Amino acid sequence: MENTNPRGIQVTDLVRPDSKIVCVGLNYRSHAEHAGFAIPETPTIFSKFTNALTFDGASVELPPWELSYDYEAELVIVMGRTAWGVSEEEAKDCIFGYTCGNDLSCRASQSRSGQWLIGKTMPGFAPVGPVIVPADNFDAFRPHAIRSYVNGELRQDGNISDLIFNCAEIVSYASRYVRLEPGDLIFTGTPSGTAMEYKDELHWLKPGDTVEIEIEGIGTLKNFFC
Repeated sequence: MENTNPRGIQVTDLVRPDSKIVCVGLNYRSHAEHAGFAIPETPTIFSKFTNALTFDGASVELPPWELSYDYEAELVIVMGRTAWGVSEEEAKDCIFGYTCGNDLSCRASQSRSGQWLIGKTMPGFAPVGPVIVPADNFDAFRPHAIRSYVNGELRQDGNISDLIFNCAEIVSYASRYVRLEPGDLIFTGTPSGTAMEYKDELHWLKPGDTVEIEIEGIGTLKNFFC
């Protein structure tokens, strides 16, 4: 899939260095089931710090003092209006558009407590791009393929139709607790096929790897690991 979309705009035109990064965990039925978790009744919300943000083509460091680095292909919502306590219908009008994201994770540190933050927020652990496709040109409520590749090998092969909570439900729910502003990002969850699900050490990311996140109708986000 090409790395550009004629209907898209550059991510940095809207996403700011201080943009909030909100994430939803366990939001694909396939991932929850294969990872051995119950289907959540409400969105599982966590966050990343702003220095986790990076873009298409960037190199991301995998610190040597940890192991079990994982990739997660995700559809990312880019906010266009302030959302604070909005309904699901109002939430749709607050979304500017969508991009690809990789919710990078360190599974060992993520599992050390009930809070996921330390496994999710290392520098560069929130790559997004290559472009933002406006909501008028990308219907997030219809099926779109979502895939990840590690060194060219297909790892995840899902569809956003498998989302447990759709984008309007996510924005509405999150807006009850976080005042969402233009340029804020919401990672919406990942389909099955993450390294964690293979239950071996061979699939963890390592220095020298390349990961591509591909979403039909948006493009391909590519990052390198060192």
